[in-house]
Amino acid sequence: MTIQQPAPQTPLIPESAPFNEDQRAWLNGFFAGLMSLDPGVGVAPAGAVSLPGEDGDDGEAPWHDPAMPIDERMALAEGRPLNRRMMAAMAQQDCGQCGSSCEEYSNAIAEQAEPRLNLCVPGGKATARMLKSLVEEMGGGVIDPEEQAVKDAAKMPKSTDQRPGRSRENPVTAKFVMRARLNGEGSEKITNHIEIDLSESELDYEVGDSLGVYAANDPALVDAIIEAIGAPADFPVLDSTFRDVLINESSLSPAPDELFQLISYLTGGERRKKAQALAKGEDPDGDAEMLDVLEALQKFPGIHPDPEAFIEALEPLQPRLYSISSSPKAEPGKVSLTVDAVRYTLRDRKREGLASTYLDARIAPGDTLKVYVQKAHGFALPEDGATPIIMVGPGTGIAPFRAFLQERLATKADGGAWLFYGHQRSACDFFYKDELEGLQNAGALSRLSLAWSRDGGEKVYVQNKMREEGEELYAWLERGAHFYICGDAQRMAKDVEAALIDVIAEHGKRSPEDAKAYVESLRASGRYQTDVY
Repeated sequence: MTIQQPAPQTPLIPESAPFNEDQRAWLNGFFAGLMSLDPGVGVAPAGAVSLPGEDGDDGEAPWHDPAMPIDERMALAEGRPLNRRMMAAMAQQDCGQCGSSCEEYSNAIAEQAEPRLNLCVPGGKATARMLKSLVEEMGGGVIDPEEQAVKDAAKMPKSTDQRPGRSRENPVTAKFVMRARLNGEGSEKITNHIEIDLSESELDYEVGDSLGVYAANDPALVDAIIEAIGAPADFPVLDSTFRDVLINESSLSPAPDELFQLISYLTGGERRKKAQALAKGEDPDGDAEMLDVLEALQKFPGIHPDPEAFIEALEPLQPRLYSISSSPKAEPGKVSLTVDAVRYTLRDRKREGLASTYLDARIAPGDTLKVYVQKAHGFALPEDGATPIIMVGPGTGIAPFRAFLQERLATKADGGAWLFYGHQRSACDFFYKDELEGLQNAGALSRLSLAWSRDGGEKVYVQNKMREEGEELYAWLERGAHFYICGDAQRMAKDVEAALIDVIAEHGKRSPEDAKAYVESLRASGRYQTDVY
């Protein structure tokens, strides 16, 4: 039998296209495979909705790189069915902020079973605008009240566990216990160890899970907004007062498109044109990305919207997710978090993160707050305690690894644990130093590699330490170690993966392509897991 050799393939994606080498290779393979399925199979039409495997969709998500801008993600997803393009609009792989996975969320929107387009907090306005555009492309989402009622039963699954505190729709009340600053004198940051009492809520969790926190807005910011529109703070809204609804139920950053649409109805001339442009996602003054609700009102002074209409123009307040930094075996009835307090100055005005400063300053020991547990999507310890683990978590990225190590100590896991930790200065930014040394003495932490970026003339990061200790790192991988990353998705996680590929290439005597394939095999087998944001 004669086997016909395939003709050399001509790349379908030219080198001038705005993709990197890996993305071009993936797209060439995808379209080549798509066209070889059947002469009648082509690229999915614009409004098509399908499941993976249908219409040439293989279920892969090459766009789900958290460091990739939305326009590049959408370009990679071009030609895919509508639900897959909706998934590409989401900025982070299965972070859980929406209460489910990216795939479930996008499928529910495409099936007109989920009306909310603002649940992807990492994607912010860019994702919400793209989802709105895609919903318009398919002819509309869940809008009609009668249709909404019919669709309710098919809404996106939020949690298979219907007990209180297991989903964002069903939070429980817990008690704030304490905060303790982790930074020492001279640090440039404020990072808090937070403890919350879950004993009365009967809420449980596993290491690797995240805690959803419903925070309240800063009353001083709310008062400034009320003053800007000249409304009475006690105006009755939604069975409450205008002020209380702004504090507890309304998102005040960023300024939503609907707010600019409302402003356009209340003004005229050039101001109306400017507000209409902002409502369409345009940026007439080059400052759209900086506008929160207060600054939007200051940009159009003198408007006096009806308080109810004003509330309707705002987005609902979203919970914030934090990686849990404790093990229930070590701290029963309690959950711990590790949180940077976000404060910065933008155009001569102090801005603050919502939940981080709420936990830092606006809640006192003994106060209650609403929380829920978001189960981890593929971020967990190996079932066998004899399996080695390698953890890379600079800054607050140490949070889940503190939990991992507490769990390994409690279960007497003997597989070996290696932590790469780093921050700015060893003297004031060494979080949980005494605990880590105790875990080393107890044998739960086998190896601790430290990187300090501001201690000397040369900046040292965790990826530098990985390369420096590459031979041993590769040996651990060859022994079956699971590899974990937690922290910044935009730069750190990308740099750590690049360092890992370099280590595998050098010490495994592999080509760069084979080293990348090695990492992909780790990912596919569940041995490479990330919790990035």
